Amino acid sequence: MSAENGNEESGGLVLNLESTLPAPPDNIFTMLTESTELVKWWGPHGFIIPAAEVNLVEGGRYRFRMTPPDGEPFHLSGEYLEIDPPWRLVYTFRWEEPAPDDRETVVDLTLHSADDGTRLALSQGPFLTEERLALHRSGWTESFEKLRALFGGRP
Repeated sequence: MSAENGNEESGGLVLNLESTLPAPPDNIFTMLTESTELVKWWGPHGFIIPAAEVNLVEGGRYRFRMTPPDGEPFHLSGEYLEIDPPWRLVYTFRWEEPAPDDRETVVDLTLHSADDGTRLALSQGPFLTEERLALHRSGWTESFEKLRALFGGRP
């Protein structure tokens, strides 16, 4: 898995991650878009998703309730901007209980067939601060580890 960030055309900080998952793109796309599957892997280690609502149409919305290991639940939500199964998913991402330096970002997930499964590329941003970008890098990295483990891959 590689991680990099930088100033892109949006003028802000952008997170880029890649992960290779041991399953075909159709299976991975299902894991990214169905609420019954999202709750199995979304979020950092130790976090659970007790509720995920998904309206998977362009302009449709999603909302997840996340519970950290030792804290109060919080929520994230957004709107689907582009849906091209099983190759691309683009949506807005915002915390409903934001920290002062949070702002809405755009998540762009692209899937590519690979010899050993699917290469999943993520781009998210722009972030306001390096701290928020680092928090999301950690969260996505751990989420992808959990997703890979569901398919029998090394975490």
